[in-house]
Amino acid sequence: MKDISLKYGESLIKKLPSSINTVMFASGELALIVPHTLFEKVIFFLKNHSLAQYKVLADMTAVDFPEKTKRFEVVVNLLSIRFNSRIRIKTFISEMTSLKSLIGVYKSSNWLEREIFDMYGIYFTQHPDLRRILTDYGFEGYPLRKDFPLNGYVSLRYDDIDKMVLCEKTELTQDFRTYNFQSPWNTTV
Repeated sequence: MKDISLKYGESLIKKLPSSINTVMFASGELALIVPHTLFEKVIFFLKNHSLAQYKVLADMTAVDFPEKTKRFEVVVNLLSIRFNSRIRIKTFISEMTSLKSLIGVYKSSNWLEREIFDMYGIYFTQHPDLRRILTDYGFEGYPLRKDFPLNGYVSLRYDDIDKMVLCEKTELTQDFRTYNFQSPWNTTV
């Protein structure tokens, strides 16, 4: 399976020269790393090419690596029902970079892109309705970023004396923003 997937990945590189940076086989699936400027075009190709036909957008998410200059990894998982195969497409972007929306390719990406925007602050150009869906309208920050404080920037509490909900700025007595970026799973000595 691995050899077949890697051969297919190599054939994709031939069909899309300079559009795919890396092809790898990880967790039983073929994964492509593409430049963020060609992200939407590669996914369009994979959906519509007769030898790919990845017609189903299974999932779309992001991962935050604050120690890197391109701190966000955006991951799209596609499914080809005709060929019974899955493929993962990844791209890396910085905080100031935006991605082109995939709504023109997969309409189901609407909510997934809104979730990524709401949780990570990644902006999708040409998205028709990019607004928060999981946090409140006045919410500050992006909760799934690694540099987001554990208890947020604002705290809500009910005051028994005034009989109302109070919104107060959070004051952190400890510095939660210093991180050890060393992974506990790396056991190299």
